[in-house]
Amino acid sequence: MASALPRCTSVRLPALAAAVLLLSSATTVRSSQGDKEPVYRDCVKQCVRTNCTGTRLRGFQLAQPQYMALTGWTCRDDCRYQCMWTTVGLYQAEGYRVPQFHGKWPFARFLCFEEPASALASLLNGLACLLMMLRYRSTVPRQSPMYHTINAFSLVSLNAWFWSTVFHTRDTYLTEKMDYFCATAVILYSIYLCCVRTLGLRRPGVSSIVGVLLILAFTSHVSYLTFVSFDYGYNMAANATIGMVNLLWWLCWCWQNRRTLPYWWKCGLVVLLLHGLALLELLDFPPLLWVLDAHAVWHLSTVPVHFLFYSFLIDDSLYLLNTEKMGVKVE
Repeated sequence: MASALPRCTSVRLPALAAAVLLLSSATTVRSSQGDKEPVYRDCVKQCVRTNCTGTRLRGFQLAQPQYMALTGWTCRDDCRYQCMWTTVGLYQAEGYRVPQFHGKWPFARFLCFEEPASALASLLNGLACLLMMLRYRSTVPRQSPMYHTINAFSLVSLNAWFWSTVFHTRDTYLTEKMDYFCATAVILYSIYLCCVRTLGLRRPGVSSIVGVLLILAFTSHVSYLTFVSFDYGYNMAANATIGMVNLLWWLCWCWQNRRTLPYWWKCGLVVLLLHGLALLELLDFPPLLWVLDAHAVWHLSTVPVHFLFYSFLIDDSLYLLNTEKMGVKVE
């Protein structure tokens, strides 16, 4: 995990995903016009009463493909899916705009994938992140000052894209929470990455203190959402705040180093791209062919940004390694 705007995903792009995650962490509305319709609710009740008890339920379970059972699709879920399309058909027949159901647009299920395009896009982002992480490891020596920090950040990002893929495959209480929490973890680690690059190389104690504070912030954030209240408005505000800190910090670093580092523009361009691509979320249209919505388009558009971002990380890590060997002060 929601409509095109409320999806949390993403985050998940390396280091500078603040602007995108600000949008994707917005409030999720779990009740929508479509599932409030009496025709939908009556349909679900009748379907469950008829098909999800006794011999009918056993028949459903025997006929259900194994991949559907393994991903947690139940008889009631199937009733909701079928009744959703019944309601959509009635809306279209009357000339009304297609409604959302349980906070998101109706999607045509493919195999066990609840949102096929978004799941595929999340997977592609994860693969791009993995490919560039391996390229980074093969190009940058382990002696580079930022090597281990960037490697850890890549693993945090991969984990977030994994849960984004799982969530878009099957939207459940657990997968939604993991998607939200992992997106937040990416932004917080992005701040830590920026702190290490700008301050920690000269003052390791500062980055250590910041790291501890970020861990405490993440623990408090997750604990509140898990044990007190899963407040989507609070989650949006928290991600927006830390996202802007991350964004402005990197932009300041780019501006300060624009005359000394020839590759600074890559970092700056990633920031601008993420700002622009985030606007795709604002389109919020019913899925084309019941598969491709604005959220999926946004996820697909961010795939190439990984390559530019890691190109910047490789250039910067090699620069840091060379300056360390020459005994030059790192800026």
